[in-house]
Amino acid sequence: MMRRTIPLVATVSALALTLAACSSGSDSGGSGSGSDSGDDGPITLDYWAWGTAQEPMVDAWNAAHPDIQVKRTDAGGGTDSSAKLVTATRGGNAPDVAIVEYNTLPAMIVAGVAADISEHVDGLDTEFAPGVWSQVTFDGATYGVPQDAGPQALTYNKAKFDELGIDVPTTWDEFADAAEQVHEADPDTYITTFAPAEFGGFAGLAQQAGAEWWSVDGDAWTVDFDDDASVAVADYWQDLIDRDLVLAEPLLTPEWNAKLNKGEVLSWPAGLWAAGVLYGVAEESAGDWAMAPMPQWTEGDPAVGFQGGSAVVVTTSTEHAEAAAEFARWMGTADEASAAQIEQGQYPASLAGQELTLESDAPLLMPEQDDYWQVAAEITKDTIPEISWGPNVNVASSAFQDAMSAAVTNGTPLRDALTETEAEVVDDMTTTGFEVTQK
Repeated sequence: MMRRTIPLVATVSALALTLAACSSGSDSGGSGSGSDSGDDGPITLDYWAWGTAQEPMVDAWNAAHPDIQVKRTDAGGGTDSSAKLVTATRGGNAPDVAIVEYNTLPAMIVAGVAADISEHVDGLDTEFAPGVWSQVTFDGATYGVPQDAGPQALTYNKAKFDELGIDVPTTWDEFADAAEQVHEADPDTYITTFAPAEFGGFAGLAQQAGAEWWSVDGDAWTVDFDDDASVAVADYWQDLIDRDLVLAEPLLTPEWNAKLNKGEVLSWPAGLWAAGVLYGVAEESAGDWAMAPMPQWTEGDPAVGFQGGSAVVVTTSTEHAEAAAEFARWMGTADEASAAQIEQGQYPASLAGQELTLESDAPLLMPEQDDYWQVAAEITKDTIPEISWGPNVNVASSAFQDAMSAAVTNGTPLRDALTETEAEVVDDMTTTGFEVTQK
């Protein structure tokens, strides 16, 4: 895979405006950069982060660090948070530290949100697998500390699979066969959902099939959302939708949650964080579920892509860069932080945290799966290294969601949505001053 290079050209202001336009325009939710509570009092850092593990992690930090206290704000997850970070940075009220997903970090660098913290994290790379550390390093500089990893896996309702006599599929061909078996057994039940708004989920499946949506050589970018691999993935799901073998609707709506609780949605191919999310909406089904490796596009090739995963970044707005970097290091490497993540079903990014999982109980969704963390460790070893993301993932995500949702609603080909997404991504990059080469 190509070396990760983000050309920090003189387009920062323009890209910042582009990303800010993605914001909902609501209050950013932050309270500005960190400040001292008094001349002799502790430093207070403002931290934007979402997710169930963050509160216990911050509580553990505050208990152990009386001189640096952290105040957490949930500013929303994923693209919502990153868009708000750009707006808050331009408005002068950004937090000191924030969670940023790996795929949006390049945009946060170019927009001037994430600070270069290389001097504060020298030698920290040995705490992480190379593929994970590469997600926060660009042109030899480090812009964050990895906190969690999200290699894709198959979380499935084992009780229903056993009841229907369905073997856990190891290839996507077998998955399609299993989808047919499920629907034949009960027309109201589906093996899974194709959610048109799940940009990260589809990206991981496309990466697993060999896609590379962005690549860069020097200052010249190549964008390729409708390559053969991505189109093949789109056509695969198109076939299942056309045969009414998967649901085609958004995830985690009240309607979808009800189907999940009734046993009418039987699996979720997603990041390893899926167990925690599903437990939150289907606690009564705990014990029915299990996790297995992702089905393979090519039998014998266990490679999987990331879906999610995030880093703690220090913002360019902070007045306490050293303290903020110390907090970021701790959140990514401390045993106490990893333990809080594991308890919530998240997979730590650090090697020590991943080792700690092997001594831990399985997530609450599947308490009887004794080998859960061992399986997770094997999946992580097979995660594709050096995933490349472009400088305008926010734009790509929005374009993808709009085009895919329209395709599902109108019955038009999913593959066409990829072409539409690419056109918007290229147009945005060209407008903001990036050199984009022809495929």
